[in-house]
Amino acid sequence: MKPNEQKWMKQIQRGDRRVFKQLFDYYSDYAHRLAFALTKNTHDASDVVQETFIKVYRHAHTFDLGQPFQPWFYRILVNEAKRLFQQRAKDAVQMETEKIEFFHQSQTINSFDLLDIALEKLNENERMILVLKYIHSFTEKEIDTMLDLNVNTVKTRLYRARQKMKSIMERIDLDE
Repeated sequence: MKPNEQKWMKQIQRGDRRVFKQLFDYYSDYAHRLAFALTKNTHDASDVVQETFIKVYRHAHTFDLGQPFQPWFYRILVNEAKRLFQQRAKDAVQMETEKIEFFHQSQTINSFDLLDIALEKLNENERMILVLKYIHSFTEKEIDTMLDLNVNTVKTRLYRARQKMKSIMERIDLDE
């Protein structure tokens, strides 16, 4: 049963920690799956989710009770993932290089490995928009709210990210 998020947020705005725990319990698993899809790392995903819920609690007073909760929540989560990407950009490049070298050495790349390698070769914005759309099935409108973009920009970025992903996958496949 879906909760009445506006009612919960109103209670949280009044300082009700018990209701915040209910909100956390309801959203934490899905938030962690989304964060993992964006970060590709369990520890990083946990950090993103933790920071997201801290910000939700600290900034509950800024939530507009007349608006839907999920886009607001996922915008915070996506922004936390972006912040993490910026902090760890150098580490991500090194990990990507090592992973690609490992897969090329193993000579046994399956389609999921190919997708994973191609996703990692995209920049954070391209990867994020594809993950939100195709792994988590958000609509372009929901993505525009989360990323603070307009729908046409989302569509354009999705198109470009798909084209880049296709090109990367073709190059990886040819390298085998």
